[in-house]
Amino acid sequence: MAIIRMTAAQAIIKFLKNQYVRRDGKENQFFAGMLGIFGHGNVAGIGQALQQDPDFPYILVRNEQAGVHLACGFTKMKNRLQTFACTSSIGPGATNMITGAALATINRLPVLLLPGDIFARRNVAPVLQQLESPATQDISVNDAFKPVSRYWDRIYRPEQLITALPEVMRVLTSPTETGAVTLALPQDVQAEAFDFPEELFAHRVWHIPRLQPDHFLFSEAVEAIRSSKRPLIIAGGGVLYSEATEALGQFVSRTGIPVGETQAGKGSLPYNHPQNLGAVGATGTLAANRIARDADLIIGIGTRYSDFTTASKTAFQNPDVRFININVAEFDSFKHSALPLTADAQAALTQLTDALHEYKVDTEYQSRISNLKAEWEQEVDRLFRLNNQPLPAQSEVIGAIWESAQPKDVLVSAAGSHPGDLHKLWRTHQPNTYHLEYGYSCMGYEIPGAMGVKMADPSREVYAFVGDGTYLMMPSEIVTAVQEGIKIIIVLVNNHGFASIGGLSQSLGSSGFGTRFRLRDSKSGQLDGEYLPVDFAANASSLGAHTITACTIDQFRQALQEARDTPKTTVIVVETEREVRVPGYDSWWDVAVAETSTIDSVKQAREDYEKARKKERYFL
Repeated sequence: MAIIRMTAAQAIIKFLKNQYVRRDGKENQFFAGMLGIFGHGNVAGIGQALQQDPDFPYILVRNEQAGVHLACGFTKMKNRLQTFACTSSIGPGATNMITGAALATINRLPVLLLPGDIFARRNVAPVLQQLESPATQDISVNDAFKPVSRYWDRIYRPEQLITALPEVMRVLTSPTETGAVTLALPQDVQAEAFDFPEELFAHRVWHIPRLQPDHFLFSEAVEAIRSSKRPLIIAGGGVLYSEATEALGQFVSRTGIPVGETQAGKGSLPYNHPQNLGAVGATGTLAANRIARDADLIIGIGTRYSDFTTASKTAFQNPDVRFININVAEFDSFKHSALPLTADAQAALTQLTDALHEYKVDTEYQSRISNLKAEWEQEVDRLFRLNNQPLPAQSEVIGAIWESAQPKDVLVSAAGSHPGDLHKLWRTHQPNTYHLEYGYSCMGYEIPGAMGVKMADPSREVYAFVGDGTYLMMPSEIVTAVQEGIKIIIVLVNNHGFASIGGLSQSLGSSGFGTRFRLRDSKSGQLDGEYLPVDFAANASSLGAHTITACTIDQFRQALQEARDTPKTTVIVVETEREVRVPGYDSWWDVAVAETSTIDSVKQAREDYEKARKKERYFL
């Protein structure tokens, strides 16, 4: 057996370079490179290995958490068929990645994390940034990655890589098991040499299968659809990851079954497709939610039924409603006591289209679908053109971005009031043009996530839609965007605080307490003084971005065109009217209200809450 002598870190890089994936006969390299920051826990190991192997690109980020977010944005845009590895030093560098790891695992996005770790040989302990435990020496901060990783290992000896690295790839390329994978790398082990077998570094292709539905359960599903009168499809992220949008379009065009889209599934159909009723659930449209309320059959495709999708189990009120779930993950296919078609979305939809060639919903249901869709489109047009004065409403800002963007351009957001408004209002033309991280709804994701999207497809304009609260958490990756020549358009909505949670607080009777960015008033002792004098444009400019401030909606439209014409990352700052909100449409979200309080508005909110909870259902 031929051997190659190299350090553990060099072996990792050489292995990653030679991993490929294949689906439907198309093959591509799985790792696009490495993101990270060097410190004493990885600079002499992974850092040295990257330096001597320039064919594996290294990108210096400004925050380790943002590096993982960038990787997530990239791999989501690639439908999980390509990703980045992320490296950090030990201690704070490593723990910075934990939030990103949780985001990747919750959203089922493949990202490899390579945090540095304390010395395996232990004799120099405690080292700088080491967490000591009186109960064991076999622990470090990297153990905190365990609950948020789909696979976790610590490499104490270089030869352990021979068995660990294939397991890393097995999990990362699995349609059902993928998420964050963590290899904790002690800094001394990274630099140790070993005689590795040459076969470890051979070109290796990992096949991404299309799981076929069980024949018996498939037959039952066909009969259930045939007997339904008011079926509804819930299209989740699995439709996009499976690249099943064309198959979905053919299926619903033939059967007339309407579609409601989750946050992850938005873009499964073009917005103007006759069967597309738009967003469903707590942030859903009036069309999708009214159809969902009365549906007798829910066909979930690639959805995990989050509380937003089900409106906290209040969305489906037909007492006889049944569920069919098409999902590659058995865990999700069984939810809501469904008939479980544990299968690939594209494969299942193609077979259902053939099996149901004679089925179509009746004309009365078709007419209701058409009328509700038309009513909703009129509502969107109204919200896009409110002409709110003196400051524009957020819905007007969204409308202006939509009108400026080309059909293939991508809108990226994650947290605050934006996801709810965008889920309702954004009109998608193509798959993968609506990119919302709403599995974890992580503030700070938007800018690095948008960078990842842009790197995945540089031909598109990418808009990062952020509020002032989330911007302040992680603007630093603007520097990385400038460094790497990654052009994105950042729309920074200034509504002077956390407007989303402020609105929620008001609905719970708490008046938006602690959610506005104001100075502390010396008389009241509360944060209810003047607005904080933050100059967002100056901040973004200092980080290297081109900046524009828009005070009116017309100025904002002009700024969008200027940003498109500018070859570098541009930040547009626009102030909006915080209290002019997009309504909810026949939906509810369960957020517990204080059972006892001295505040009258809280008492009333609790009374309303107890009434609303009565609509929550078990599906047994």
